[in-house]
Amino acid sequence: MVDRSHSHMRYENIAGALLFSAGVLAFLGIITAETLYPGYSTSQNMISDLGATEPPNSIIIQPASSIFSASMAVTGILIIFSAYCINQAFRKRTVTAPMALFGIGVLGVGIFNGSYGAIHGIFALMAFVMGGISAIAGSGIEKTPLNYFSVILGGIALLDLLLYYIMGNASPFAAFGLGGLERWIAYPILLWVTGFGGYLMGYSKG
Repeated sequence: MVDRSHSHMRYENIAGALLFSAGVLAFLGIITAETLYPGYSTSQNMISDLGATEPPNSIIIQPASSIFSASMAVTGILIIFSAYCINQAFRKRTVTAPMALFGIGVLGVGIFNGSYGAIHGIFALMAFVMGGISAIAGSGIEKTPLNYFSVILGGIALLDLLLYYIMGNASPFAAFGLGGLERWIAYPILLWVTGFGGYLMGYSKG
C-alpha cells in the first residue's frame, strides 16, 4: 500500500491545481478575447459569440475566436482530469460524474464554436447545467462555509437558466441583456471552480 504522506502530491492537491488553473484560464481567456473583439458588448453579445456567432452568416473575429476556443478546450480538459483525480481521492461519483460531464461540455464549446449551431448549443447547455449541478454536488465533500457558497453559486446558475427557459425575456435576469444573463450562469460556476480548486489544494485528511 502506497504511503500517501510520501507522495509528491495527493490526488486532492492535483485536482485542486487543475481546477484552479481551469477557472483562471477560463476567466482570462474570456476577458482577453473580449478586448480583441471590436464592438463586443458584455450585455448584448453571448459569451460564445467570442468564438463565432450563430449560423447562418456566422461572424468569426480573429484572434478573439482562437483565444476563446483554445481557452475553453483546455479548460474542459483540465476539468475532466480533475474529476478523475477527485474520484480517486473521494470515490464519490455523485460529485465526479456531473463534473466530468461539465468538463466535456466546456471542451465541446471549445471544439465546436457558435458556427456549428445546434451542436454547439448542446455542449453549451451541458456545460451550464452540469456546471451548476457540480457546484451543488461538490458541497458534499467540502467543509463549512465553502459548502454553503457552492450551493448558492450553483443554485444561482441553475435558477437563472431555468427562469430563462420558462420566462424568456420576462426573466428578471434578462434585464442584464442576453450576454449579462448568460454571464450570471457561467461566472458563478467559474467562481466555484476556482474556489473549489483552492480548497482542494489545501485539503488535508488530517
